[in-house]
Amino acid sequence: MNEEALPPRLMERVDESPDPLFYAAPRFVSHIDDATIAALTQLYRERLAAGCHVLDLMSSWISHLPPDVEYGRVAGLGMNEAELRANPRLSDHAVKDLNREPALPYDDESFDAVLNAVSVQYLTRPVEVFAEVFRVLRPGGQYLVAVSHRTFPTKCVALFRSLPPRERPAAVARYALLAGGFDPPVLLDRSPPSAGGLLPDPLWVVALTKPL
Repeated sequence: MNEEALPPRLMERVDESPDPLFYAAPRFVSHIDDATIAALTQLYRERLAAGCHVLDLMSSWISHLPPDVEYGRVAGLGMNEAELRANPRLSDHAVKDLNREPALPYDDESFDAVLNAVSVQYLTRPVEVFAEVFRVLRPGGQYLVAVSHRTFPTKCVALFRSLPPRERPAAVARYALLAGGFDPPVLLDRSPPSAGGLLPDPLWVVALTKPL
């Protein structure tokens, strides 16, 4: 893992106050619009087998999983207890600040899939977190990192703030390459088409696979 390849200035934020303060109050809001949520749910339907064990990383009150598909386990790790308790898809959850301590509280090879829905831009130690995701994935498991254009700007790292939204998935792919071990990243553009003259939020997913 080559941490020097990500200069610290790229991980700086406008608001460097402790993250637990920012996330102390629950936010029961959607961070992408309904059409884009539906596109992400459809992607999960296509790529996640029924019965598999899933980790929803940087989770909230909604996991965007297909409501009619049963999974063996859906663990959620996020920053707000009330939001996690309100998420009906989670079988268990944990509150943890990954920017303070990136180690995941799960055993090696615990999950078939790890999801990160439009939150990767808030990680200040992303390479360490991606290495942890690799550790907890089973061989053949996948890490699906969804990226759009909305952010909490004061908590978004400088690297993401400096890039046009369409170029942000390349930063995610770079994190994976620095963490090491994953197969080459695959970029999926699942942005919904415009409807009635309105352009939905974009949706790009970086799909990473742990080799068998």
